[in-house]
Amino acid sequence: MAMIDIVYRHSSEPPEDDDMRRQSVDEMSEYLRGLVYEMQMSDISSKFTSVEGEGPNTVLINGKSIQDILSGLDIKPLETEDSCDHSRISVVSFGRPTLDWNRNVIEDIPDVLVKNAISKAYADVIKDRIL
Repeated sequence: MAMIDIVYRHSSEPPEDDDMRRQSVDEMSEYLRGLVYEMQMSDISSKFTSVEGEGPNTVLINGKSIQDILSGLDIKPLETEDSCDHSRISVVSFGRPTLDWNRNVIEDIPDVLVKNAISKAYADVIKDRIL
């Protein structure tokens, strides 16, 4: 199995902002812990570590920051005709766009981007694995 090692390195609380997706270090830690739990339940070897340290708050996946992993990806949201819910009524939301986030505050990163970064890290581990 591949190993997904997620490290949340934090030195301070995120700035107070009502639009922030995760309002505290504890909330971000709990979110990441939940993702690791989901992976473990799917038999993906993974672990989570929360570390207090110097510098800006960041999330590392297998030693690379999420921003570095995402910089090589072209993430496109599904168009309505590409989705599998043709017969259902679409839900209208009035919040921020899914991919909109404050790149200076890791606690504001959307769930879809975190999961894309984890998927990319997992694919890289599988690709480099010797059978």
